[in-house]
Parts: sequence; C-alpha cells; structure tokens
Amino acid sequence: MGVNKEEISKTILALEKSFNERWSVGDNRGYLDNYAEEISYFDPIEKDLVVGRDAAVAHIEAIYSNPHIVRNEYLNPVVHVSDGGDFAVLAYNLNTYVLDYNGNEEQLRAWNATEAYQLIDGKWRIVHSNWAFAQTATGAIAS
Repeated sequence: MGVNKEEISKTILALEKSFNERWSVGDNRGYLDNYAEEISYFDPIEKDLVVGRDAAVAHIEAIYSNPHIVRNEYLNPVVHVSDGGDFAVLAYNLNTYVLDYNGNEEQLRAWNATEAYQLIDGKWRIVHSNWAFAQTATGAIAS
C-alpha cells in the first residue's frame, strides 16, 4: 500500500486555507495551535529566526492585529510530499484584500508563503513557517 501523495496534498492545502481563513477574520489560533513544539519561523519584519512554539506564539501575538481580510487569493500552490508520507512542504503565493474607507476592495499584501508540515502523533503540524513579502526589491539582485 503506497502513499497517496495527491490526498496528502489536498489535506495540507485544506488545512492551510482553514488556518488562513481564521486568521483573516481575527482568529490567529488556527496557525498558533497547530505549530509543532520545535517550529522554526521566519517573519519578514524579524532579522532572526524564531525557534520554538512558545517563542513563535509570543512573537505573533505581540504584533498581531485583526486585519479584517475580506478575500484571499491562493495562487500557484505546490505541495511536495515525502515518499514516506509523513512530511510535506507547501509553497504558494497569497494575495490578501481588505475594504477601503469607501467599502471598496483593495489589496492589502502579496505574500510568498512556505509551510513545512510533519505528521506528528497522527496530526499534521507546522514545523517550519516562512512568510515573505512577494516583492522586496525592484531590480534583479544576487547575494
């Protein structure tokens, strides 16, 4: 009996969307409660890697405010699943939208997101999270 990578990919993407939809309406606990104890976390406003669930939760809770996101666009999702079926990496682009003062939708942010999930005690947990602004430089650069 082989690993059903397509089914695992669907599960991972559904989990990520459910966490992000909760975040969008002001409930950050979807992500935070899913973090593994040993999570490593890159945030675009932090210079250093945040390591450990307690540190990641404290960091996010210190900067989090309800963004009132009204719509998300999940673009180019790719899930890489290990041959053993217990590890998966999800990468995607995320555009978030809010309402302006006139009630019109406007883009809030464009993100590049990477989440590494590991099956721990029968539950998919995020063991590494990397959020980056989709464009931080205006020209081609290397190193």
